Amino acid sequence: MSNVIVFMSDEHNPRYSSPYGHAFIHTPNMQWLADNGTVFEHAYCPSPLCVPSRSAFLTGKRVHAVQAYGNNRMGIPPETHGLGAVLADQDVHTVFIGKVHAYRPVAELGFSETIVTHDGAGDFKHLDKGQQRRPLAVREGAMARREQYGPHETPWGRDVTYMDAAVDWLQTRAPALGRPWVLYVNLVRPHFPHYCTEELWDQYREHGDLPKHGVESATAQHPYAVDLRTHFQLDGIPEEHVRGLRRGYYACVSFIDLQLGRLLSALVEADLAATTNLVYTSDHGEMLGKFGLWWKCNLLEDAARIPCIAAGPDFRSGSRVSTPVDLHDLQASVFSLTGAEHPQTWLGTPLEGQPTDDPDRVVFSEYHGHGTRAGSFMVRRGDWKLIHNVEAEDQLFDLGDDPEELDNRVEANPAKAEELSSALAGICDPSLEDRKAEAFWEMQLVRSTASAVD
Repeated sequence: MSNVIVFMSDEHNPRYSSPYGHAFIHTPNMQWLADNGTVFEHAYCPSPLCVPSRSAFLTGKRVHAVQAYGNNRMGIPPETHGLGAVLADQDVHTVFIGKVHAYRPVAELGFSETIVTHDGAGDFKHLDKGQQRRPLAVREGAMARREQYGPHETPWGRDVTYMDAAVDWLQTRAPALGRPWVLYVNLVRPHFPHYCTEELWDQYREHGDLPKHGVESATAQHPYAVDLRTHFQLDGIPEEHVRGLRRGYYACVSFIDLQLGRLLSALVEADLAATTNLVYTSDHGEMLGKFGLWWKCNLLEDAARIPCIAAGPDFRSGSRVSTPVDLHDLQASVFSLTGAEHPQTWLGTPLEGQPTDDPDRVVFSEYHGHGTRAGSFMVRRGDWKLIHNVEAEDQLFDLGDDPEELDNRVEANPAKAEELSSALAGICDPSLEDRKAEAFWEMQLVRSTASAVD
């Protein structure tokens, strides 16, 4: 039995880090973790949106089973026994620090301790009308985001406070516990706005670059991509802002890397490194201008992929695993590493038990949130990935030959599309789940309207 730290950032596309091959992003602590641990090369989130992804991780269920379709908790059925509570029942001490953004307020998640948290998601009486999918809403004020980057007086929000609390807990509380523990630390960066310090901004002065694949790409013309650009008012962003937003994002990634370094140092100083596994991950990715898209809200690689790097006594040093995995597998690891029994009905296979290359393993992600006219569902097996779009053409990509997803092979490879469609059907009925999600959105709008009248 060992301890576990899950360090989860927000909106980190793994391609923007040295362990995943980026040429100039300065992430020495992520690289140290990779060199001394295991890199999971193809890790995915349950859904490319905060509340759905985090809720799935904490409950061991699919997003459609939790009914956490968007970033609002109104109407989500009660989940009374999540990760923190189940582990606590088995005498594993659990600690929650930082951003919550989950299916319930942090006080109801069942953790042994909650320290310096911020909910982020509300049981709002008035639903954000920008959530509406049919007809597709345009998000008011989204254009303001395009100028939110660069040096700022207070760039990190509460993230430094969260990390201060984590370091203090490791140094003062953890050494005396005498039983396995799990520390779940959640920071907000590199999520927009891409504000940063002067020092980190200057570090990337030569790297305010442009995406290699823009709106001229065939993938950018897909109806769901057009929906997202319409919803977020993304057309016509000046080149100056594109370069600035990307440069600011690089700075934010380096900030997260510095916080990872603080955790690694705290483990050594508290004499806990030999008994503690540390996993760095994120809740979803970031498009960063690719195909004219920003942020997440789609199942393309840049939004649905996440970093997953694990080091400690239970992970092989200097190893790379190409088998696709997801946050449910990390959740299963939290149980296995601490010696706790994994609930039989929960999803996930521990990361430390994954083969280096399993070409038959299927991973799944889904999206039901704002910005597109209807839901979408993803399955990946081996190099092939299918995105089933409920109200638009499906997309099939051979990620081995086409890692940037430039060539939709759905018409050229009907047999492969059918194979992956069958795998998807074994997980859920996409049409049924989309109807449930739309009914949920309509319920939220009705409740919101009724509340406004009251």
